[in-house]
Amino acid sequence: MNKVINKYLIFGFLKVVLNCILIFICLGIILNLFEEIEFFKDLNEGIALPFLLTIVFIPNLIVNLLPFVVFIAAMWYLISIKSNSDLLSLKVHGYSNLKIILILSLTAFIFGSSVILAVNPVTSAMIKYYEQTKAQYSKFIDHLISINENGVWIKEINDNKLTIVNAKTLEGNYLKDITIYEMNNDDNKILRRIDADKADIRNNNWIFESVKIFDFYESGETTVLKNYKFKSNYDISKINSLYKNLDTISFWELINEYDALIGKGYNKAVLNEKLNSFLSLPIFLFLMVVLASIFTIGSVNKSQNLYYVFISIISCVVIYYFKDLSIALGQTNRISLALSVWMPVIAISLFCSIGVLQINEK
Repeated sequence: MNKVINKYLIFGFLKVVLNCILIFICLGIILNLFEEIEFFKDLNEGIALPFLLTIVFIPNLIVNLLPFVVFIAAMWYLISIKSNSDLLSLKVHGYSNLKIILILSLTAFIFGSSVILAVNPVTSAMIKYYEQTKAQYSKFIDHLISINENGVWIKEINDNKLTIVNAKTLEGNYLKDITIYEMNNDDNKILRRIDADKADIRNNNWIFESVKIFDFYESGETTVLKNYKFKSNYDISKINSLYKNLDTISFWELINEYDALIGKGYNKAVLNEKLNSFLSLPIFLFLMVVLASIFTIGSVNKSQNLYYVFISIISCVVIYYFKDLSIALGQTNRISLALSVWMPVIAISLFCSIGVLQINEK
């Protein structure tokens, strides 16, 4: 009998979670589609490409919002089983509040683990395709920067001159193993190629060291210089911000290519933050279900349900901003980046531990 009831709870909850995900996907498609249409409005691409990119982009967004999706799903499910007296029937069969919460929370934990292990590699590949497709239309954008397996790529257009910069790695304030192509923006004819061992990019006036300049347009000569100044729209802060966007790196890629990513210039602390965010997600989902249970099971009638739904929405907003504040503290070196990921989890754990003891007595 217990197995039947457990299956009822688990599959009923998962059904509601999937329904919530579907709702968020529909909302995301509606909102993001307008943004993509705006991007392509002057490119005569019609509606097909913006719609495709929206479909590709939304799953990664849903994964990032998953704690709040699961929280809403848990409240929805618990209110529904209370409304049709299923909760009372469960208690008749020996299911305490604590046991019900534990079953649903463990379901959320396993669901979160499955997302990290199986779904995240797919969404990371999709967001990588999204960014690469957007980059294909970069000829309509004056400035663009991206990272791939070949290092950092920077595109700039100034005074009708197209400049493509490729650097193999980023180390501290320096780009290493740099090749620059200067081209005519009208016909993409190469004017010069500049090779350098490294460049100091602390500000917009880059300083190259050990430089070779190949002139393909005027003299056809090769010039060797010790130093060379290069004006760019990017500096170390802007390039570092790109290295902090790790949505294109999956859990398995981070585990298997950790050292290689550091070699490409990714900051070790930032990679550790991403790894900890992966590891904390199942626990975060577990706690969000517990939190939803505290707000929902504690209510007695429908009017209290509305009150607790309102309180839970406020709690979601508070958790969201607290999570952002925690990450901001980590990124400004007030606390370690790893701790900034776990701070919201620790705070919710403390609150839930008190709340669970109270509702288990009811």
